Amino acid sequence: MDNIQGKTIAITGAARGIGYATATALLKRGARVVIGDRDVALQESAVAQLTKLGSVSGYPLDVTDRESFATFLDKARTDGGGHIDVLINNAGVMPIGPFLEQSEGSIRSSIEVNLYGVIAGCQLVLPDMVSRRRGHIINIASLSGVIPVPGQVVYVGAKFGVVGLSAALADEMAPHGVHVSVVMPPFTNTELISGTRETPGTKPVEPEDIAAAIVKTLDKPKTHVSVPPFLRFTAQAAQMLGPRGRRWMNRKLGLDNVFLEFDNTKRQGYEQRARAAQGVVEGPKQAQSNTGSGSPAR
Repeated sequence: MDNIQGKTIAITGAARGIGYATATALLKRGARVVIGDRDVALQESAVAQLTKLGSVSGYPLDVTDRESFATFLDKARTDGGGHIDVLINNAGVMPIGPFLEQSEGSIRSSIEVNLYGVIAGCQLVLPDMVSRRRGHIINIASLSGVIPVPGQVVYVGAKFGVVGLSAALADEMAPHGVHVSVVMPPFTNTELISGTRETPGTKPVEPEDIAAAIVKTLDKPKTHVSVPPFLRFTAQAAQMLGPRGRRWMNRKLGLDNVFLEFDNTKRQGYEQRARAAQGVVEGPKQAQSNTGSGSPAR
């Protein structure tokens, strides 16, 4: 049975980056895609482009607001004939810098978008999936969720949470016929790494590489997915190291200060957006029933 063609797939934070690339890949496979983003104007532009590939709609979405998330999912169900086959919790933000310099807004944004938004999405979409005894949730975490990186303290904490949440939820939902997966990208060539330098351990992959891994996970469900796959085992080996070994490895890979020493000027625009990634940002026109936007996009 094809797990993609003809299925209704909702993606959060899909107006750019990984979410947009994933929507593109899924439309090419014949899925009906519903995207959510908090930036209405950007969402409308994304939907206009994606419409050329297949059946797509979009609506405003603030993943930190449970009511907004519930409304988005209700509209996605309506578009999908009454149900959602797949939810991809992709929305995420990555403020970086020294922990003691992180503002309250930055900390709350990172936790509420990256972790609470995933929890809310899972709780809201699962009842229908459980009752139908089928469905798939894919949570986009990060390899930072298994490898501690200085300069990403709060982000790492949130992504550790998403990895653990997904694994535990996968086992709890298995008897109900519902799959839960966590995809752990490395550094990805999106706005999240703007202003940072490339090191031996931070060579970025493209959003399309992550989209391809998501498609593969839908075709053949598994719980833990890293891109490329071997990095999961590298990360697991790193977790077995003591503090001195871990810090030595980080220095060798250039992970010890890449998120502590970066180009503030080049990163300023993204940081401002990431620190205030709550609430829907209305565009010049109100979102229509088949075009819209919502949560922060990767």
